[in-house]
Amino acid sequence: MKDIRLKIVGKQLYGFAEEEEQMEFVTEGTYHDAGDMVVLTYDETDVAGIPGCTTSLEIRGGNVRMKRHGDTVPIDTEIQFEKGKRFSGFYDTPYGAVEMEVLTDDVVNNINRAKGIGSLNIDYHISLRGLSEGRSRLNIEIL
Repeated sequence: MKDIRLKIVGKQLYGFAEEEEQMEFVTEGTYHDAGDMVVLTYDETDVAGIPGCTTSLEIRGGNVRMKRHGDTVPIDTEIQFEKGKRFSGFYDTPYGAVEMEVLTDDVVNNINRAKGIGSLNIDYHISLRGLSEGRSRLNIEIL
């Protein structure tokens, strides 16, 4: 396991014209090569809107499992990303858990495991029943 810095850029695209809202931050985290997968772990910040929460990404080729847990998250959240696949689960919000569905358009894993650097890009559609629906892009760069 080694300490790393991560640059995380999240983009949400809304509406017919796909208006864009972007959030970007740099944070400290850990990199762990666990044989058949790489695990990136970092603490969320105020910028992301969920302080006190830890996010881990388990990356196996083009398959990514995101897990969020912590004292400020009453229900642990897990999202699975795999190109062309749907995932259903629950997403925790300040107002309680909401049913969620994710359809992954693409996962591009450019992590160089020998050097422990690279990037991960996830393009997906997400529907939070009754709250929102849209397209998101998550770009994570290991610095």
